[in-house]
Amino acid sequence: QVQLVESGGGLVQAGGSLRLSCAASGRTFSTYAMGWFRQAPGKEREFVARISWSGGNTFYRDSVKGRFTISRDNGKNTLYLQMNSLKPEDTAVYYCAADLSGTTTYELWGQGTQVTVSS
Repeated sequence: QVQLVESGGGLVQAGGSLRLSCAASGRTFSTYAMGWFRQAPGKEREFVARISWSGGNTFYRDSVKGRFTISRDNGKNTLYLQMNSLKPEDTAVYYCAADLSGTTTYELWGQGTQVTVSS
């Protein structure tokens, strides 16, 4: 099992960029699919992006396609979310998660990092 520690959140103007990182420690990081989720105040947590264990397959929610890029560096045990052309609607706490079971239920979660996009 891995432990996840997120970083890279902050305040940015609309149209700007941020790069979130999720550092994993533990065993066999490279065998897990990983995902990013977000939760805005008063709203339900929602899926943002997923990446396979190899990095060869990615999937995004429609609203971030073309703006966000999920990637991973298994050698560094780190997951990334490059966020470009940010909009105020992207404001949320962002969480990384590991799909330990391979069933897309994401059993392990990070602590979250705040992303605030000003207009």
